[in-house]
Amino acid sequence: MRLSPIVFVLVALGLPLPAVAALPLEVPGEGQLPSLAGMLERVNPAVVNIATYTAARSSNPLLDDPFFRRFFRVPRGRTQSSGSGVVVDAAAGYIVTNNHVIERADEIAIGLADGRILQAELVGRDPQVDLAVLKVDPEALVEIGFANSANVRVGDFVVAIGNPFGLNQTVTSGIVSALGRSGLGIEGYEDFIQTDAPINPGNSGGALVDLRGDLVGINTAILAPSGGNVGIGFAIPANMVRAVMQELIDHGEVNRGLIGVVVQNLNPELARAFDVEGNDGVVVVEVEPETPAAAAGLQPGDIITQVGERNIRRIADFHSQAAVMFVGDEVDVELVREGRSRTVELEIVDNRQQRVVGRLVDPRLAGAELENFWNPDEPGLSSGVLTTFIDPASNVHAYGLRTGDVIVAVNRRSVRDVNELREAVKLSARQIVLRVYRNGRFGNVILR
Repeated sequence: MRLSPIVFVLVALGLPLPAVAALPLEVPGEGQLPSLAGMLERVNPAVVNIATYTAARSSNPLLDDPFFRRFFRVPRGRTQSSGSGVVVDAAAGYIVTNNHVIERADEIAIGLADGRILQAELVGRDPQVDLAVLKVDPEALVEIGFANSANVRVGDFVVAIGNPFGLNQTVTSGIVSALGRSGLGIEGYEDFIQTDAPINPGNSGGALVDLRGDLVGINTAILAPSGGNVGIGFAIPANMVRAVMQELIDHGEVNRGLIGVVVQNLNPELARAFDVEGNDGVVVVEVEPETPAAAAGLQPGDIITQVGERNIRRIADFHSQAAVMFVGDEVDVELVREGRSRTVELEIVDNRQQRVVGRLVDPRLAGAELENFWNPDEPGLSSGVLTTFIDPASNVHAYGLRTGDVIVAVNRRSVRDVNELREAVKLSARQIVLRVYRNGRFGNVILR
């Protein structure tokens, strides 16, 4: 459970309320009643139950010794949890689910609608968008096709399908309540579809489909201020799911590249200052040298209006597009500069920076200058991120970070270089707990 002033509860931890289906109030004549049954008969077999098993961990090293366990007949305990998944490629046996459903699993079993139980292998996972891809024996599977989630509108009818409370094939209906929800502190990259279709425990990783039965999104979380379902659920859009899924299938991991810009929303004041109409777009505040943005010719003051096929109206659109831009991609960027529209090509490269100023990693690190640290001869400290300079007037100095500190972890996630530091802070929505090495000792520095 991720706690905040408003408690966000992952689907596996929520409590249900009665579903309110949006159906016609009156049907004229004596013809067949409108129903979702036909669509669901086709789609339901593609939504699977996922049971995960995790060996119980013990703090006593003797209990991990096989000889000790056999001699004293100590049973090896296992914990079990469940969620949902969606078959998206029947021919290859690929299933998409949430990362949080399977992230600690030692064994993953897939329950199909026809009663079969299949063992699944993990293809890859992406914690930053909470997605994972599994693979099973591709025999007699049914798949769900992808909708173009860019065409989804507020007010569209949607259906959530999953396995709440271990119950197979449970369906709830509702509408799309909002689009592009972000800033919720649930994941590193957020661009959620919000729906009032009730999402219950066990629905994590299940399907949100339109009335044609096409996949609109993967159900991920609910907003639950009181611990119960209040009709505010979130799903990862299908376009993001498809892009991340393909990257995981191709490479086993997600290789997001470096862009090298800092942007901010275009507000009415900035629009007047730059003499542009409307408030859609993001303004380039800073371009980092020797990055793809610099190579493409982006400049401070440019107003980015489109990246690839995605219109950029606000900063959340830009960051969400960054979630599906991978190393090797070449992307057209449309922008306005000095009142004229132009297009530049952005080539995404490996994010393996050796040195960077802190504010380009995260605003909370403004005032710090950072570089990769590598010292295989130092006991217990072979790598990390060295703070080569800390501005005495900065917030990071006030919070306790000092020149010469070596950052080795962010919120208990180890970091070995600038790239891993950048990725780790994206998962930290509200505060950063840095584990640092200083003068032969480890300590913590909290940044807010």
